[in-house]
Amino acid sequence: MENNGTCEIVIVGSAHTDLQLYPVGRDVLEKPSYSVKQMLLTVGGDAINEATVLTHLGHKVKLVTCIGKDSIGDFVIEHCTKNKIDTSCIKRDPEKTTSINVGLVAEDGERTFINNRSGSIWTFAPKDVNLDAVSEGKILSFASIFNNPLLDESIMIPLFKKAKDRGMIICADIVASKNGETIDSIRNALPYIDYFFPNYTEAKEIAKKDSLDEIADVILGCGVKNVIIKTGKEGCFIKNIGTTLRIPAYPKAKCIDTTGAGDNFASGFISGLLEGRDLKACAEFANCTASVSVEKIGATAGVTDRETVEERFREYKKILNR
Repeated sequence: MENNGTCEIVIVGSAHTDLQLYPVGRDVLEKPSYSVKQMLLTVGGDAINEATVLTHLGHKVKLVTCIGKDSIGDFVIEHCTKNKIDTSCIKRDPEKTTSINVGLVAEDGERTFINNRSGSIWTFAPKDVNLDAVSEGKILSFASIFNNPLLDESIMIPLFKKAKDRGMIICADIVASKNGETIDSIRNALPYIDYFFPNYTEAKEIAKKDSLDEIADVILGCGVKNVIIKTGKEGCFIKNIGTTLRIPAYPKAKCIDTTGAGDNFASGFISGLLEGRDLKACAEFANCTASVSVEKIGATAGVTDRETVEERFREYKKILNR
């Protein structure tokens, strides 16, 4: 299935399923049987989360990932078809098993994931990425550096070079390293990135600094053009060569599940870029997108349409202007 019309965003990264259990306490392993209020199977993975939210915001998206030829892979494809995500660059490998993440969501919305090292998150490799995916589009999003450990600089650099040759904007997110990777593992790829979206914990880990300013300076020193550090309930911190901004979060969000909040933030920011918003407005729209997402169980259940976020954005602007 392919979208009708020209692709705006090419997104590279994980696509699998999340089995969300809510709420789960720390005593889960101390009981022979454990009941939860909700058990929900949804798509998951940074790339498919971004792709889904961006299509709900009205944009045309091509997803680049690799999944197995199994029932979970079928579930992923069905979701993409339903949500009008271009699947022409999704590779289905009969030797791979599509990953299932089990999300243990606490009462306060914080969560941890259990995943399978033999699954597609861990086995998605450079050979599975079609470089021709960036033959169209305005933005390339590398949805999470380190999330697929095999997708290292050997694929990032040629992919980023090809995107730059086409005049594309490059965005990237990152997760905590799985195999002890450091900033040196991606140092040669970072200069290609225009907008980088780590959260505070991830940024602190790679920069080896504590303050937001110092963290941003380390990353800017590696060649990234704009560093946008997600700071959870506080919003985000932005720094580039000439600007430093602190953008507050939407203050009234009723947090149920933080799964995918960072992916929703990135989607909102990318949407803002496509629409020509300035840096501050992109971040404000991103904060609103993330605030809608945390009010539902699952990474993509909150942002169901454009108007939901626009309504939140209008309310947010009124609150800021008081």
